[in-house]
Amino acid sequence: MNKSKQLFTLITSEGELQVSLKEVDVPEPKPHEVIVRMEASPINPSDMWPMFGPASLDKASFNADKGALIAPVHKPLLARIKSRLDQTLPIGNEGAGTVVAAGDSSEAQALMGKTVSILTGAAYTEYACVPVQVCLPHREGTTAQQAASSFVNPLTALGMVETMRMEGHKALVHTAAASNLGQMLNKICLDEGVELVNIVRSQKQVDMLKEIGAKIVLDSSSENFKAELYQAIDKTGATLAFDAIGGGELVSDILTMMEASGSKDAKGFNTYGSDSNKQVYIYGGLDFSPTILNRAYGMTWGIGGWLLMRFLGKLDKKRVGELYQKVAAEINTTFASSYTKELSLEEALQPENVALYNAKKTGEKYLIVPNKG
Repeated sequence: MNKSKQLFTLITSEGELQVSLKEVDVPEPKPHEVIVRMEASPINPSDMWPMFGPASLDKASFNADKGALIAPVHKPLLARIKSRLDQTLPIGNEGAGTVVAAGDSSEAQALMGKTVSILTGAAYTEYACVPVQVCLPHREGTTAQQAASSFVNPLTALGMVETMRMEGHKALVHTAAASNLGQMLNKICLDEGVELVNIVRSQKQVDMLKEIGAKIVLDSSSENFKAELYQAIDKTGATLAFDAIGGGELVSDILTMMEASGSKDAKGFNTYGSDSNKQVYIYGGLDFSPTILNRAYGMTWGIGGWLLMRFLGKLDKKRVGELYQKVAAEINTTFASSYTKELSLEEALQPENVALYNAKKTGEKYLIVPNKG
């Protein structure tokens, strides 16, 4: 256990991406640290930007001499990522494995031999040394594969409902809703009686969500989409949306229909629109084109970004612990994840595999198994 293979990313100031596998030392754990033998680490959409940045992956190749995936980065884009240039950085937001060594503290020793999930930013590794605070212990019998996706999707879905309540809204709209995260959000909302408007991109995805009990699912490719969106928002009273797409006019369409619903009974001059706050949080970037706002929704609205870690920072320690416990208790039901393919650290660098997992297709999720083979 003195050495560990680990994936790193580097973008040079000359415009070359290098994602490589290196051998690193595994430190002795400090009193409040543990060593986790990593057995399963998902590749989430949120891992892609740290991993590849704006590189042209359609031109990627594997360089055997460097032991790295190589791809060009268009020079004008380098200014966007100036803070990371010429730095070799670890990757992998989350994963799970077995605690094989622990520091002297009672908290660390209590985790010995347990399956834990970790949120670290350096999860694509054989062995991870982490503080006990970033560990989510699982119940006996939970496997590392089952526990691999315990943070990013489950806590984001829980955080959306938590945000709704904290900000005084009563219903939600969610885009790209057939995702693994979207399915979790539906299960939470059904269980807790929260009205949820799901927006997806095909009839196949409509059917997928209906099968798990989703009540309102809209297909944005339908010619009647905007009318259906208005009806759904008017029925539920939704004034909060979470958008995973980012680009295009969908955010604007959602705000427009929220305003249309809020103003439908207005009389006389309605210069500034309805007085109920309409809020959209963009939390993903499936479409990197500009977000287009056709401002037809009064003056009481907001658009912002939403990040899981910054949201969790707003909660007290007790509430965060309660959310962790809920994830552990329901990791095989509400928060279950399935995977299309398992990849070793070496296989994750092969261009043909990169093309598959970087496509971010709904229903396809890839898992790195650091100790595979």
